[in-house]
Amino acid sequence: MTSTPDLTSLRSARVTAAHRLARRSFRGKERRFLVEGPQAVREAAAHGGTGDGRTLIELYATPEAADRHRDLVEAARAAGAPVLTATPEVIAEMSDTVTPQGLVAVCRFLDTPFERVLAARPRLVAVLAHVRDPGNAGTVLRCADAAGADAVVLTDASVDLYNPKAVRASAGSLFHLPVAVGVPVTDAVAGLRAAGLRVLAADGAGTRDLDTELDEERMGGPTAWVFGNEAWGLPEETRRLADEVVRVPIHGSAESLNLATAAAVCLYASARAQRAPAGCRSVISS
Repeated sequence: MTSTPDLTSLRSARVTAAHRLARRSFRGKERRFLVEGPQAVREAAAHGGTGDGRTLIELYATPEAADRHRDLVEAARAAGAPVLTATPEVIAEMSDTVTPQGLVAVCRFLDTPFERVLAARPRLVAVLAHVRDPGNAGTVLRCADAAGADAVVLTDASVDLYNPKAVRASAGSLFHLPVAVGVPVTDAVAGLRAAGLRVLAADGAGTRDLDTELDEERMGGPTAWVFGNEAWGLPEETRRLADEVVRVPIHGSAESLNLATAAAVCLYASARAQRAPAGCRSVISS
């Protein structure tokens, strides 16, 4: 790569267009969002599509980052995406992080219509209802991906999937599994139940215990977990929509689990139960 950057001015049209994607209104209008760092860029380049249908639209890199990550530069070019070098100041202007890693990509929205999620006959789905913190949303998406979930659904009351913090927290998992956005929680529950999934609401005040659900071998079928707001959980009207309200047991002295940790426990419990030939016992206690 040349040591002379292609972009040096903070006022260039490309820099301005990328910087504006930090705002939700512009992301929605353009149906584009930013990803930063080598891991996310690698996943974006590998996501699929070439030419006008590609996920990765443009890649910007400092000369140093372009030299260090030549494989990513070649992957972006192979997908048909222009690669432009930029000064560290320009990358910082585009970036949402305090310490940019020298790589910023513009990507096309990739959410999946809810109807397509249902048509794929999923067996494990995470539903984020009223989740407002982007870091939590991204982390739950990452947990769902790790647990082998088939899809994630963000309701219309939840945070923007393409918020930069949510994208970073997903650690590339955003590109691994279908995500439906803007679905009213009533429609999400009704659709998933009609598709044959048992709908479980995760809530600390649940009448059922996750250990008991596992011990009674009730967790092996297709399941959708509904996770609520970080501060106040799920409202009563949402809990009433579920087939069961299930709590994660607290065996120690902790007051509660945070959203992402509780989601990981619930999703992995379902994943293990679904993979066991004759059900499974508790993943919470030995």
